[in-house]
This record gives sequence, structure tokens and C-alpha cells, in this order.
Amino acid sequence: MLAGSVALAALALALAWPVPVLLSRARWPARAPATALVLWQAVALAGGLSMLGSLFSFGLVPFGTDVVTGGLGLLASLLEAHPPVRPEPVHVIALSGAFLLGGHLLLNLLVTVVRAERERRRHAQLVLLLSTPLPDTPGTRLLDDPAPVAYCLPGAFTTMTVLSSGLLSLLEEDELRAVIEHERAHASQRHDIVLVLFRAWRASLPWFPIAHRADHQVGLLVEMLADDLARRCVDDRSLARAVALVSAGGSVHRTAREEGPWTGPDRLAEAHARIQRLGAPPLPPLRRGIVVGAALALLTVPTVLLLAPGLTTLLG
Repeated sequence: MLAGSVALAALALALAWPVPVLLSRARWPARAPATALVLWQAVALAGGLSMLGSLFSFGLVPFGTDVVTGGLGLLASLLEAHPPVRPEPVHVIALSGAFLLGGHLLLNLLVTVVRAERERRRHAQLVLLLSTPLPDTPGTRLLDDPAPVAYCLPGAFTTMTVLSSGLLSLLEEDELRAVIEHERAHASQRHDIVLVLFRAWRASLPWFPIAHRADHQVGLLVEMLADDLARRCVDDRSLARAVALVSAGGSVHRTAREEGPWTGPDRLAEAHARIQRLGAPPLPPLRRGIVVGAALALLTVPTVLLLAPGLTTLLG
């Protein structure tokens, strides 16, 4: 079990630094944002599982030969008045760290979800007060604001797309259709769920630069995914013009993922990346399959290292 703990620690280290850095610098994700999003989620899940699994495996060494028997041994020791096994302090620290880290991650996820839902409801109430329904466009509200504004407020039961009068006067018909389809994609594909998970990761590990990098990259990928759905209705030229005009005009044009203000350089850099990738060919199916296979392997390896030896012992 000690060897498994070391292997999980090495995997966690790789997924915490070099792998996300390389992935964030790669150019292929812009050609296959959905596939890249799957890989980012696998990196995050496998990294967290490896960190927790490494601590648990090391902490359970005195209680068994694998995680399953070690966990049963720990439970038996806790229930006995005079436990037969007294672990060394280093194992107690590892187990305590695993429980604390797991609780910290779950608590931050809960807090982030509750806070995001509270902010969404408050925002939706303000929009209903300050806007009017847009004729012939169900679920869309119009703000009387000269600034070009476009964003969506997805919810469990109702979804609201918000546009401004400044946006309507700025864009041509095809460009406006591109913006509306883009925002509908955010709502129909529930990008807010993915974004809140990565925001919770960043909130859990604020001192961890890679968490911020992952949150930024995933945010850009969901914008590209929404662009791809809009491309089914309008040509790339209209979409590119819409992205450029809205971004230059200072639009919100987000899925409400950021807790702080979205600065001009960030907005323009994201718009440039979204426009540049429109002329690139999609990633070949074989390469997409390899990436998906790598994502599945990332999730399988820590699971096998943790559970396979114990299940084999119990079933054998």
C-alpha cells in the first residue's frame, strides 16, 4: 500500500502543476473545445482523488495491506476500547490531513454553489424590475442601456437571456442572431454547472496558481463551445464581427462566472482568441479519441490504485 501511496502522490503532483500548465499552453483545445473541457474535468477530478487517496493510503498502512482492508481495520480499531494497532504520529497526521482536505473541498463546493445561486436569484430579480420582455423572443429581457450587454442567467427551472438596447442598435440582424444563439447555448448546455465547479476549486485552493489557470481556461472553452452552436445558424464572419463589436463596446457577455470585474484587456484577449480559432480546422476524430481516452485513463488509474488490491483480496 505504501507503493500505491507514492504512486498516487506522484500522479497528484503531475496533475497539479506540469500537466495543467502544458494543457493551458496547447493550441489544439481551440479546435476541439468540448474534448478539451472533458480533459480539464478529468485532470481536476483525478488530481483531487489522487491527493486524497495518497494521504489515505499512507495513513492506513498500519491497519491493513490495502485501502479497503486498512479502512476496515481503522473502523474496527475505533470501535474497540483497547485497539490492537497504535499508528505512528505520521500516519495520524496523514489521515487527519485527508479528512481535513476532503472536508475543505466539499465545504467550499457547497458554499460556492449556494452563493452562486443566491447571486443569480438576486440578479434575476433586478433584471425583472429593470427590463422588459423582448417581443418574439421567449425568455429574453431587454435592458434600456446604451452599452452593448449580452449574457444569460441559467437556472434549474427558468433561464433568462439579457440583452440591451445598445446591443440591438449596434449589431446587424445576423450578428444579433449569433449573440442570441451563443447565450442560448450557455443555457441549454448548462455551462454554469461546469464553471461553478472550477470556481469552487479555485476558492478551495486560492494559493494554488494552477486552480486560477484552470478556471480561466475552462471559462474560455465554454465561450468557444457556445460560439460553435451559434455557427450552426450564422456564418463565421457574422459571428466574428459580433464578438469583436460586443467586446470592444464593453459588454458583460459572460455566463456570470467571475466574482470580480472583467477588465478590458481580459475581454479583448478572450475575444481575440475566439475570433482567431474560427478559421482553424476541427481536430481530427482520431486525435479527439486519443484525448478522451487519456481523460478516461486519468480517472481510471487512481481508482484502480486505490480499490483494486482491496477488492481483489475480498473477492479472492
